[in-house]
Amino acid sequence: MKAVLVSRYGAPEVLQLSEVPAPEPGPDQVVVRVRATSVNPVDWHSMRGEPVLVRFSSGLTKPRQPGIGADVAGVVEAVGSAVTTLRPGDAVFGMSIRTWAELVPVKAEGLVAKPAAVSFEEAGTIGVAALTALQGLRLHGRVQPGQRVLVAGAGGGVGHFAVQIARALGAGVTAATSTANLAWVGALGADEVIDYSKADPTAARSRFDVIFDAGGWLTLAGERRALRPGGIAVNAGAGGSPSVVGLVGRMAAAAIISRVGDRRFVSYLANRTPEDLETLRAMLEAGQLRPHIDRRYGLAEIREAVRYQETGQAQGKVAVSIAGG
Repeated sequence: MKAVLVSRYGAPEVLQLSEVPAPEPGPDQVVVRVRATSVNPVDWHSMRGEPVLVRFSSGLTKPRQPGIGADVAGVVEAVGSAVTTLRPGDAVFGMSIRTWAELVPVKAEGLVAKPAAVSFEEAGTIGVAALTALQGLRLHGRVQPGQRVLVAGAGGGVGHFAVQIARALGAGVTAATSTANLAWVGALGADEVIDYSKADPTAARSRFDVIFDAGGWLTLAGERRALRPGGIAVNAGAGGSPSVVGLVGRMAAAAIISRVGDRRFVSYLANRTPEDLETLRAMLEAGQLRPHIDRRYGLAEIREAVRYQETGQAQGKVAVSIAGG
C-alpha cells in the first residue's frame, strides 16, 4: 500500500509517497481503508520539527516514526479480536496517527460512525480541528446558552468549526476574520462578523463571556479588556510559527494574569475522546456542523497540500482524498 513518510525534518520536499506493507489490526484496533484525510498545522509542525518543543516528543534529530497525519475517514476493512463495536464495511471517521496512507490501524475508540449525508471528504476534515474547537469551547471555555462568544481566526480550520459549535451550544457569536472570509464566515451563523484588518474585535470593554482565539491572533491585554468579569479566554494556538520563547512566554503570562485578576486565561492541547467524537457525529447528523473545504488534493499531491496550508491563507480546511474519496 501507499503511505506518506517523513524520515527527516524539513520543508514539504521531505514528504515521500512510498510503498509499505499493509498493516494488521491489534486486538483493540481496526484497519481502515482511508478514503479521505486533511492537513492541519500540527502536521507541518511535525514535518518541520518546529517549534523545537515538538522534537521532545517526536525525536530530537529526526522523526522516530516516519508516518504522518491525524484525521481519518474511510471504511473498516479488518477488525481486531477484542473489538465488538465495529464491523468490516462500516463507514467511520475520527482521529489517529500516521493517517496519510491507504490503510491505517486505528483504535476502535478513535472512530465513530460517519453520517450517511456527510461525504468521506467532509468527514476526513473533522478530527483535529473540530475536537480542538469543541474542547476549547465546552470544556475549557464552559460556554453556556445565552453567553456572548468571540471567535478570533474564524476563517481557519479550527475557527470555522468554533463558530458553528458555539452556536450549537446556544451562544451568540461574534466572528473575527480577514476581509476575504467575511461572506462565508457570516453564512456559518455568526451574529456579527468583524474584519480585523479594519477594526479591533477587543476594542470594547467587558463585552464577551468567552473569547476563543484559534491561532494567537489576539493579545492577552486585548482579551482581558474585552472579557466581562469572570470571563474566560481560551487560546488554542500562538500564531503560525511560534518560537519556543514566544510560546512559553505567552503561556506564562496567561497563567500569571489568571491568578491576579477575575478573568481566566487557558491554553491547551486537544485530545481524542470517544465522547467528544460522538458529540461531533451528532452535530454533523443534526446539520449543526459542516466543514468548509477550500482546496482538494490527492495523496500524490500531499506536498502541494501542505505548502498551501502553511501559507495560512486556507479558508476552512484543506482536504486530501484517497482511493476515490
